[in-house]
Amino acid sequence: MSRPAPQPRFRRTATLGLALLLLGTLAGGATPAGAGERNPVVIELYTSQGCASCQPASRVLGDFAREPGVIALTFPITYWDYLGWKDAYGQAAFTARQRAYASLRGERQVFTPQAIVNGEPSMIRSDRMSLERALRRARASSASQVTVKSWEEGDRICIDVGTGVGPEAQADLWLLPVMRRRRVSIGGGENKGQVFDYINVVRGMQRIGTWTGRPEHFEIPRHAARVPEADSYVVVLQGGSDGRPSRILGAAKAPGF
Repeated sequence: MSRPAPQPRFRRTATLGLALLLLGTLAGGATPAGAGERNPVVIELYTSQGCASCQPASRVLGDFAREPGVIALTFPITYWDYLGWKDAYGQAAFTARQRAYASLRGERQVFTPQAIVNGEPSMIRSDRMSLERALRRARASSASQVTVKSWEEGDRICIDVGTGVGPEAQADLWLLPVMRRRRVSIGGGENKGQVFDYINVVRGMQRIGTWTGRPEHFEIPRHAARVPEADSYVVVLQGGSDGRPSRILGAAKAPGF
C-alpha cells in the first residue's frame, strides 16, 4: 500500500537584515544569488503542446529569458489535452492558476499562448511588442517591489526577504522547481510531427511560508527543489487570497540559473 511522500520541513527565522548579510559575506559565506539583479521581472507563459501557436511564443519567451533582470517561466496547462495530444508537462494546478488570474479581471475564459508579467491581472498576448510594453511598465514600478535574495549553504536553500513598501504587508513565499530546457517530439494533435523546444518549465509549486512585511529569513532543504525532471528553481514572493494569486512582489533565481 502506497503512502504519501513526506513533506519537506521548512524553517523560518527573523533576520537583522543587511548587516547580517554583509557579516556573512565578510566571513567567507556564500553571496546571495540575484544580489546584482534587484527586483527582477517575472514572465509567466501559459502554453500547451496541443496549441498550434504556442511554439512561436516559446521562442519569444526564450529571447526574454536571456535578458538581465528577467525570470521567464513556462506553465503548461491541460485544457487542450482532449484535442488529440496530452501535454507531457501539463498540470491541472497550472490550469487553475491561469483561471484564477482571469477571475481577478472578472473574466471566465482563458487562452494559449498567454503571458502574465509580475502577476498583474491584466493578461496579455505573448507577442514580442506586448511583452516589451509590459516589461517597461513592470520596471517602472519596481521601486514598490520587495528584495528577495537566495543562496545555498550545504544542504539548505537560504532566502532573505526585505521590507515591504506600500499597502501590501503580507504575501506567500513559493518554491518553483524548474526544468531548464527540454526538446519534445509531438506525436498527435495540431502539432503532430513538430518538435517543441521548452525553456524553464515549472514542475510544481511549494509554499515555503508567509511574509508579513518585515525582513525575514527562510531556510528549506535543497531536496525540496529536486522534483522529477527539475534541474533548477526559482523563489517567488506573491500576494493573493483564497487560493487566488495576485501581484508578484519579488523573486530570485537559483545559483547558476
